[in-house]
Amino acid sequence: MNNDRKMEWLLRIGVAGEFIGHGMLAIEGKKDWLGWISQMIHVDTPTATTLLLLIGIADVIMALIVLVRPIKPLLLWMAFWGFWTALVRPLVGIGWLDFIERSANWAAPLALYYFYRGRKSGK
Repeated sequence: MNNDRKMEWLLRIGVAGEFIGHGMLAIEGKKDWLGWISQMIHVDTPTATTLLLLIGIADVIMALIVLVRPIKPLLLWMAFWGFWTALVRPLVGIGWLDFIERSANWAAPLALYYFYRGRKSGK
């Protein structure tokens, strides 16, 4: 296995691990996240619970796609979603360090996107 292939798989595993981990926490209904959803979009707890469950299922599905056959537009969505979910922390009053700490949540899918984009163009 050459170095490009190793880098690809390290990024794929990292991205998948991040989305599986967060997806499973969402499926379990992480209490803080339920509160943030209620606070951000002004919904009741049952609605927030349903939304969080759907988000969690989507996260796990995206993670599995990255492991099986990554799709560039999906990687861009994952980068956006990772950025947004990191940004939620300061928006709900937790602080900017929590946003900075989660840089890999959006940087890893973006790095994998650019890895594939560069490979396709022959760079």
